[in-house]
Amino acid sequence: MQDSFDITTLIFIVLAVFVIWRLRSVLGQKTGNEQPPFDPLRRDAPLRPGNAPAEPDHNVVRLPGANGARPAAEVPPAERWKGIAEPGTPMAQSLDGIARLEPGFDAAEFLEGAKAAYEMIVTAFAQGDRKTLKDLLSREVYEGFERAITERERRGETVETTFVSIDKAEIAGVELQGKTAQIVVRFLSKLITATRDASGTVVDGSPEAVADVTDVWTFARTLGSRDPNWLLVATEAGQ
Repeated sequence: MQDSFDITTLIFIVLAVFVIWRLRSVLGQKTGNEQPPFDPLRRDAPLRPGNAPAEPDHNVVRLPGANGARPAAEVPPAERWKGIAEPGTPMAQSLDGIARLEPGFDAAEFLEGAKAAYEMIVTAFAQGDRKTLKDLLSREVYEGFERAITERERRGETVETTFVSIDKAEIAGVELQGKTAQIVVRFLSKLITATRDASGTVVDGSPEAVADVTDVWTFARTLGSRDPNWLLVATEAGQ
């Protein structure tokens, strides 16, 4: 019985370490130079102008390419960005430029990382989960989110948010200036969200209605830097 218990415990420890490692590899660690944050639960959140990261330790979304996949630069142009951008378009040309500087870049894997970051940030903000937000956001962005959470708590309000689904995440734009790349991602999701006051009365949203939500986030990175991650630099509520 003791031997069986020890083996089972060891297996769970190994699984836990693997899960933590995967989360960190997809989402990165703390960031440092983002613009002041928007409220992820507001539909009228304004656009924040992008600003490329200057230091190698700012990250939100991990740059794909370390998984042994075939480098994008080696794929024929007609198939390179299939499902992402049409060959010969400005977006495809910008993606080609990224691939030249970062041969391991994988647009589909990038989108998976962006989706993970999107859901975690929105959910953590709604729950007032400062610890999770602090691990995902720069000091400046975290301070903005923390102020919003503190103000919400001062009013005695709580937010209930449930992700029903992320129906689509697509690259809506790509810009490459020198070694600075910006990728705009449009998220189409379904959320259930409601804000309650101190008495439990719903003051915004609905605890039952599923809302279709469109958000546009921009991620940036200085290509060729030691940091393989992307920085969230702009947010906008889409139409």
